[in-house]
Amino acid sequence: MLYWLLYPLKDEVSFFRIFGYTTFRMVFAAVTALLLSYYFGPKFIQFLKKLKYGESIRDDGPQSHLQKAGTPTIGGLMIIAIMSISLVIWGNFSNLYVVGIWIGTLALAGVGFWDDYQKSVLKIPGGMKPRVKLVLQFLIGLTFAIVVYYFPYNPSSLPNQHTDLFIPFLKDPAFNLGLWAIFFWMFIVVGTSNAVNLTDGLDGLAVGISIIVLGTLGILAYVTGVKPLAEYLLIPFIPEANEVGVFLAALVGACIGFLWYNAYPAQIFMGDTGSLALGGAIGMTSILIRRELLLIILGGIFVLEAISVILQVGSYKLRKKRIFKMAPIHHHFELSGWHENKVVIRFWISGILLALVSLSSLKIL
Repeated sequence: MLYWLLYPLKDEVSFFRIFGYTTFRMVFAAVTALLLSYYFGPKFIQFLKKLKYGESIRDDGPQSHLQKAGTPTIGGLMIIAIMSISLVIWGNFSNLYVVGIWIGTLALAGVGFWDDYQKSVLKIPGGMKPRVKLVLQFLIGLTFAIVVYYFPYNPSSLPNQHTDLFIPFLKDPAFNLGLWAIFFWMFIVVGTSNAVNLTDGLDGLAVGISIIVLGTLGILAYVTGVKPLAEYLLIPFIPEANEVGVFLAALVGACIGFLWYNAYPAQIFMGDTGSLALGGAIGMTSILIRRELLLIILGGIFVLEAISVILQVGSYKLRKKRIFKMAPIHHHFELSGWHENKVVIRFWISGILLALVSLSSLKIL
């Protein structure tokens, strides 16, 4: 909004040129979201308590979690609403990337909200049917992938150049996906969305790792959209991809504000509303900036959580034996005697290390 209202007046008031700087709007998008979270957080928590939107806790997990029953959930609404307010203030909605990723994130939040609503309010065991939930995620992922494929932001680029697949630490693309990119991207959106959802099992775990991943993607999005930086760092230049950094900054600010109330002992949970949306935003950003495979490293914690569930289910079906004491793997460490806080902090540290490794992939021949 401020970009549209004030930046066109830069010739009359030179100070307004500052609104054309992406870095300026990124910083203030994050700060705005953070301050809004601090202010509205307690009010939102009380609102959910009055509506009795409480979390139900599975009784086959760590017994220490039973005391969390009734903690307000659907907190993802706070993250998405505050991010959206900050984005409307500081974002550039003439940018196709920004609009596309914002709508995609809202759509996944909507799926998560309906699932949370069925579980917390309608008291339907398990909430939305898994098959229906998965179909909706695939439809959202497919729609996003089709838009990215048929409406590349740089129409002057070589044919289908936007479907090049880059391998981390290698300068040149490995190969071109062509039309298969649509299906590849669709699975990335669905996969990351569900991976973050599986990670959301301990106070502050999923949102903390999301802050690390989203923040790193914000840096990558910015340098990808600034031609001198992209050329210096030997990465593909994608015109105006840096504007996605404003979206990510607003989301990071909202997540940090949410962490203030979600840290142990949590006063609010994000629910599927938040986890599906955050995972989708991560996946969609990696697609827009051509960092799909780097996400395996950067989002290594999410990958580990998802793989632990796949291995556990597969092992039990084939051998009737479990590999872990409980899946996802964060519960395995809890049942092995680690305190919840220790699991969360060590996963955060691992996430930071993976982020540093991911950033080190820049400027590699």
